[in-house]
Amino acid sequence: MSSTQRKKISILMITIFITITSFGITGPVIPAYLESINQGGMASGMIIAIFAGAQLLFAPLGGKWTDQFGRRKMIIIGLVMITVGGFLFYSTDTLWMLYASRVISGIGDAFLLPAVFAYTADITTPEQRAKGTGLVTASMSMGLVAGPAIMLFMSDFSIKAPFLMSAFISLGAVLFAIAFLKESDPARTEQANVRNLGDEESLSKKLARSAKMPYFVPLVITFVMSFGLIAYESIFGLVLNDEFNASVQDIAVMCIAIQGVSVLTQLFAVERLIRRFGEVPVLIAFLIVASAGFLLALVAGTYAMFFVVTLIIFMAMSILRPVLNILISKLAKGEVGFAMGLSTSFMGIGNVIGPVSAGMLYDINLVFPFSLGLSMLAVTISITVFWHFSRSKKAALPDAALPLEAESAV
Repeated sequence: MSSTQRKKISILMITIFITITSFGITGPVIPAYLESINQGGMASGMIIAIFAGAQLLFAPLGGKWTDQFGRRKMIIIGLVMITVGGFLFYSTDTLWMLYASRVISGIGDAFLLPAVFAYTADITTPEQRAKGTGLVTASMSMGLVAGPAIMLFMSDFSIKAPFLMSAFISLGAVLFAIAFLKESDPARTEQANVRNLGDEESLSKKLARSAKMPYFVPLVITFVMSFGLIAYESIFGLVLNDEFNASVQDIAVMCIAIQGVSVLTQLFAVERLIRRFGEVPVLIAFLIVASAGFLLALVAGTYAMFFVVTLIIFMAMSILRPVLNILISKLAKGEVGFAMGLSTSFMGIGNVIGPVSAGMLYDINLVFPFSLGLSMLAVTISITVFWHFSRSKKAALPDAALPLEAESAV
């Protein structure tokens, strides 16, 4: 990369690192805070689901506007909305206002992320794009580690202090972007040829079309994975609070460990596993590992055991995510953009339904969310194995026909 490219991507990485750090600070304290205002699993699930739902609904608009108005402008608008949502969350204990703050932050995230990755694509060549995207993604992961680490130093403050700190940190990201982030390509701003959002297929039409695609089963697995992971993520803090009397600091340590394991796994394990075994065998193996984790969560009797089980589940999911993306892109054959958009939609739907379902079930019995996740994973493993063997048989047919063709030729 040239010095100009390095400077631009460094500024972008710092902006994203600051922003994601602000999210990471609040994650460990949300379960304890909700408990302090007499809210349980349903509220915890809704806090996550509302954010994800706003992302899902407004991401197409965010993508359109980032082409129309410029990457820098949309990054700053997204950061401002996240900051406003953060200050609103801190300022109230009223549940519907907390939900409203999550809608604002979710819309901000929907405006921010498409602009961030479009900015990365603008300032890199096709050959540099994987490296540039990897650097930006790594800055996000580092923010998810730094946030809970900062949270550990706030144990002597009030339960809402982390939310105020989070809002001020995201405000810092706004000011940093205004001062240092330059437009990736000024010529793009206010360009005439922009996609008309009304000409695009609706989400329902896209989902209907996906059933006919060769990558439909991986899309279903993407939905189940997102459903299970976000459902687990939405309640594991509550389990730690209610079952093991864990402190906010204990939850922060677990969040740091989870993100650390995820980063190391994606950096050092995914490529080696795929190269050695192939995507589908790795997919089946780690669906089984995730299922074993959910099963162990049902019988975990100590904080230490639940900690280890949680690491196993998140390690499996950190492998499943990139493997699914790679598999879908390979099966897409000429419509990779459409396929990856569908993958995002399936993941978004799982991110909305999963936390709400888990929260409702948790309020009935804490065992039920884990049982639901385990059941869905068991069904998914069966579907994946059947799909894998069906594809293997079809792939073997031409080879089996070769001797007959040769014999007839003689």
